Amino acid sequence: MKVSIGKQREIDLNSIAGIETLYDSYARRFLGLCYRYCGSREDAEDIMHDGFLNIIRNIHRFRSRGEGSLEAWMKRIMVTTSLKYLRDHAKYWKNMVFDSMDDQMDIPEETDDYPYPEISKEQLLQLITELPLGYRTVFNFYVMENYSHKEIAEMLQCSESTSKTQLLKARACLQRRIKECMKHKEYGQKASTSR
Repeated sequence: MKVSIGKQREIDLNSIAGIETLYDSYARRFLGLCYRYCGSREDAEDIMHDGFLNIIRNIHRFRSRGEGSLEAWMKRIMVTTSLKYLRDHAKYWKNMVFDSMDDQMDIPEETDDYPYPEISKEQLLQLITELPLGYRTVFNFYVMENYSHKEIAEMLQCSESTSKTQLLKARACLQRRIKECMKHKEYGQKASTSR
């Protein structure tokens, strides 16, 4: 089976070289995706490798729907593999706590603007992986993978309102952590200029 990856680049997935090219082309991106879910480099590598095995085993089921459809199909497999890994490993699943909404909680309004351009992508990824597991999982599904709250609720076996609560709390927690980083960064800059 031949598939196109990138512009004008076709590979044969019936060959070892084709599979290696596919892996080399997407491994780094998918490792980051898996890392966002589990927060551990070693576990992310295990998840990614399991995901690629699932991709290779099921490539005959892939039907191209135009440019980008292969990547979208593979990404869905990686997300599903990540969720399965979280479920199958008690160290994650037992920590999948879904908080109820506190009436006292100060949750900022949603905005599409990213108010902290000084935070690098690497710093932001690190902050996401440090979120509590329930927050992080819903945040990844909703913000990064564009799943609806209904889909998330079905996958995580919780209610839609629980999914929405987790997302709101994840965003609030992330915004607090970003502000803390910004304060430390400002303090570091002032301290270094005063010497």
